[in-house]
Amino acid sequence: MDRNSSFGTIIQIGDTLISEEVVTEYFECDYDLCRGKCCIEGDGGAPLKEEELEEIERNYDSFSDLMQPRGREAVLDKGFFEIDRDGDIVTPLCKGRGECAYCFFEGPGNCLCAMERRFFEGKCSFRKPVSCWLYPIRVTKMPGGGEALNLHRWNICHQAFEKGKKDGVRVYQFLKGPLTEIYGQEWYDMLCASAKLVNGE
Repeated sequence: MDRNSSFGTIIQIGDTLISEEVVTEYFECDYDLCRGKCCIEGDGGAPLKEEELEEIERNYDSFSDLMQPRGREAVLDKGFFEIDRDGDIVTPLCKGRGECAYCFFEGPGNCLCAMERRFFEGKCSFRKPVSCWLYPIRVTKMPGGGEALNLHRWNICHQAFEKGKKDGVRVYQFLKGPLTEIYGQEWYDMLCASAKLVNGE
């Protein structure tokens, strides 16, 4: 760990650098309150890794029937991804909306991911973009190789930060499942050990 960084304590595990906020801040998504706002608000789609583009295209037919008609129209018009104003690869948005093309609605205002629903049904081999699964962590590739994991703050998720603090659930604990799946159990165990040091536990 680098405690002298101007960005605070930086935790290094292998070729990943993790911001201290990932282990110090609290977060616990409360779907009953937000109902998937992160999928329908904003001025850009969810960040995509290049290797995810092929997975989305290959699995498209298995989940596209769940998507809104306007979502399928967006894919026909823009393709399986688009480039945002920062030059990043992101999921396409529905025309004139902040709504991800790959979402669908169930019940009164409940927004869900079509990919993930079909994944849980065993019909799709791709769960959803890593940027969605790991939120509120944002992963960026470093110039020299490796990845940097930083906390992303979005005002629509303020209730999740409050709920996490109330329940004593930190970001890395809330994301145990995806972090373990993506980086491995040994990596996650090392993150937990680092978290205890940073938090003085």
